[in-house]
Amino acid sequence: MENQIIENLLFVRKKNPLVHNITNFVVMNNSANALLAIGASPAMAHAHKEVKNLVEIANSVVINIGTIDEYWAESKLIAAKKANKINKPWILDPVAAGISSFRNDVLKELLTYRPTVIRGNASEIMALDSFDSIQGKGADSVHQSIQAINAAKNINQKTGAIICISGVSDFVVSNDEIYEIKNGHEMMTKVTGLGCSATAVIGAFIGLNENSFIEALSGMSLFSLAGELAQLRSTGPGSLQTNLLDCLYHLSENDIKKHLKINKYED
Repeated sequence: MENQIIENLLFVRKKNPLVHNITNFVVMNNSANALLAIGASPAMAHAHKEVKNLVEIANSVVINIGTIDEYWAESKLIAAKKANKINKPWILDPVAAGISSFRNDVLKELLTYRPTVIRGNASEIMALDSFDSIQGKGADSVHQSIQAINAAKNINQKTGAIICISGVSDFVVSNDEIYEIKNGHEMMTKVTGLGCSATAVIGAFIGLNENSFIEALSGMSLFSLAGELAQLRSTGPGSLQTNLLDCLYHLSENDIKKHLKINKYED
């Protein structure tokens, strides 16, 4: 698996995939810079009249519902519908799923357009599975990632999407295949939007459009690894943001072979 992840990283840097992001106000700059650092090219556009054109020319699409309103919701639905129609890989970040009926209704419709990948924290994934109540703590998780595995399996079976769960351990779930990633660091939770940046980076990898599961696993694991390596040279959340971009940019085959902690997970 390590060799495949290394190959995907090199391929992203060579291909420079164009990633169309319809994301939230909080993370636009962070996500764009993370994509540039890993070797991709970000496009940040949400106007209704140009969304379809961007989806057509992009290698992949990232849809993040963080700071959603009616106009942006329609932008995301247009993009998801178009991506589904032309078989363009796209990833959904269900930020704060479960906190309002409006947000849940938008998510329900987005799911009908069959995202290639869904990435969220444990509480978001569990809310996405049930939609049976209005609850949660905004974008923060009140559950551990391991608690969301059954919900991830259910969503995978219903939508076909590969599910990435962020947490102390990250999990990537598809069919009967589950991998656990034990990189990252607690300090990453003190920087807003790093989960959203991870989603964008996964978006770059699925833009390779070869093997979505390995690509999702590559993006998820390399972002967590970069966060862990960045923490080693950081004194707090401020320096972590800068060092994370540097680590994404400088990630090497040696870093991956020496520090990546990934294994197949058995229930």
